[in-house]
Amino acid sequence: MNFKYILLLTCFVCTIINSIHADDIPIDNDSIKMRYTAREVVIESFKQNSDLSVQPISASILSESVIKENNITNIKEVTAFVPNLFMPDYGSKMTSPVYIRGIGSAKNAPSVGLYVDGVPYFDRSTLDININDIDRIEVLRGPQGTIYGRNTMGGIINVFTKSPLKTTGTNINLSAGNYNTYQTGVSHYGNVDNKVGYSLSGNYMHSGGYFMNKTTEKRADPIDAISTRARLSWRIMPRLTANLILAYEYSDQDGYPYRIYNKETREVEDINYNSRSFYRRNMSTNGLNIEYVTDNFKLGSQTSFQFYDGKQGLDQDFSPIDQFYVDFYQRQQMYSQEFNIKSIREDSKYKWQFGLFGFHQNYFQINDVDYRTTGKHVLQNVHNPTEGVAVYHQSTLNDIFIPGLSATFGIRYDWERTKSSLIRTTKDPGVEPIIEPEVKVKDHFSQVTPKASIQYSFNRDGLVYFSATKGYKTGGFNNTADEDKDRTFDPEHSWCYELGSKSSFFDNLLYLDLTLYYIKWNDQQISQTKPTGQGFLIRNAGKSESKGIEFSAQVNPLRNLNFQLTYGYTHAKYKEYKESETTNYDNNYLPMVPQNTVAISANYTIETNQRWLDNIVLNAQYTGVGKLYWNDANDIDQPFYGLYSGKISFVKKLFSLDLWTKNIGSKNYIAYYFKSSGDFVQRGKPFTCGVNLNLKF
Repeated sequence: MNFKYILLLTCFVCTIINSIHADDIPIDNDSIKMRYTAREVVIESFKQNSDLSVQPISASILSESVIKENNITNIKEVTAFVPNLFMPDYGSKMTSPVYIRGIGSAKNAPSVGLYVDGVPYFDRSTLDININDIDRIEVLRGPQGTIYGRNTMGGIINVFTKSPLKTTGTNINLSAGNYNTYQTGVSHYGNVDNKVGYSLSGNYMHSGGYFMNKTTEKRADPIDAISTRARLSWRIMPRLTANLILAYEYSDQDGYPYRIYNKETREVEDINYNSRSFYRRNMSTNGLNIEYVTDNFKLGSQTSFQFYDGKQGLDQDFSPIDQFYVDFYQRQQMYSQEFNIKSIREDSKYKWQFGLFGFHQNYFQINDVDYRTTGKHVLQNVHNPTEGVAVYHQSTLNDIFIPGLSATFGIRYDWERTKSSLIRTTKDPGVEPIIEPEVKVKDHFSQVTPKASIQYSFNRDGLVYFSATKGYKTGGFNNTADEDKDRTFDPEHSWCYELGSKSSFFDNLLYLDLTLYYIKWNDQQISQTKPTGQGFLIRNAGKSESKGIEFSAQVNPLRNLNFQLTYGYTHAKYKEYKESETTNYDNNYLPMVPQNTVAISANYTIETNQRWLDNIVLNAQYTGVGKLYWNDANDIDQPFYGLYSGKISFVKKLFSLDLWTKNIGSKNYIAYYFKSSGDFVQRGKPFTCGVNLNLKF
């Protein structure tokens, strides 16, 4: 069916349903067991005043129960459970590309922001995080720069951990699966007189790897990872609260199961390289949040510090012949401070908030290319400090002209200053090292990002809205550029227009969320492989556009049965992109952007009411992604593919035993593609299964 007819039909159905009043239809409330996850979360965040389901924002919420039921164990597995969200598996934690509505980045700074308990994660090497023992994940689609600032052109992912003022007890989790995979986690939450809350958690995970390296006859992608988190919440006074959060992660992985790919025959060769390729990361993330609440407003302060260092060793020719080997070291120190003041009276016709944000980021990297056939080494040392400030405001007027009609206006001003210094050293056997003159460049960027929306609320169970938002992503440097003309790239800008509807019906028996969007942006930052085949450059394309639809539904037909459906369609193309005088990509699809994302899950609870067993919970999932193109030329693609997974849980009060499977049938698909000295791909993970044991006391 033609896409425009699907849109018209969907809008028509939603309009008809919106006209139905729940009070007119008798519902047996006793027959419905509520699992209304769309509105399950009402906890306020640092910048949001209320539940996202009543705001004019295209958003998805994954609660703790949804994450557990669907056996989501890492941030990348959120793909498809959120419409138009795609996180390809790069192979290691060094790079975690994130795309929303076609906007994303595989190589430079992220275009989708990540915040954990209000702490910003600015670098692409920090996004692949542990998600054990969290309260919820919120995904806001579309530009969020007015409130969240830099590098949120595609959207924002907010992760919230559990508060010890709301959770108590000890949790133990043990998991084991095929491919020599096992995991253990322990957490404890307590408080004193409901004034001082404390929590401590630790997690260890090991995987033996899924793919065999033909040359070494060992698994190419094993990983060991450990993480800890501590939180102290202190209700200093009835109106004053402080939260201190400390987190540390360490991972050591051989995470590059790459294979040579023949794009003419679509044949994939075996993993076949001789030198160990690895990535090790240390990361410490810390935040202090202080909030003071009055009857009319809330004043908040968020102080953050993040440190990480990463060491990569890469057999860059990915062959059994010693040609190139790259040692790459990176280190970041990031400090940020934000102040926010906002009104909190829900009965007020005027709501407002103001914010002030500042940050300083130090970034260092050392790149050592070993030409093993000659013994030559080329070392590049880069120092790239960046700092910036921003001020923002947002106002909402309620019940303007008629009851239920509201308007929101926001504006933000960002200013950044960045520098880069590069020292290149060439070492040849038997020859004195050649140290080239230091190359220094600096730049600054500033931008105003406005936002406006209007919404109309239907009673208490639905709304429609329209919004227009400007997106912005800062420019930067190609730290390893070979020529002066390639050392910098410009910011990119966008305008996003949304028309959306959110509705619940029949006493929350049915929930529907529909969004249509159109994005037009200029100077898109494009990653291109360097002519040498070693490394990449960021350049700016002319114009691009993305348009599509996002749909979510939850149905609770029976007391113990519920269904969830999400679907996203993205049509993202270059409108003006000339790579060279002879190469033009106008009207080509943007790479790494699936045209469809779909997720269907069903949960059924069997109440046994036995002395030794309370419930048996059955969960089935289907996730689908594609079609997507892997490169600008659109001559390498991954057709649409679907994965089937499931879980059976046996529950007795504070004890549960889960039997789970993923990728039933071992669907064969390409999870990632890149071009270096040739075309290389990584296959998706095969069929996996295992058992989880959960204890609470």
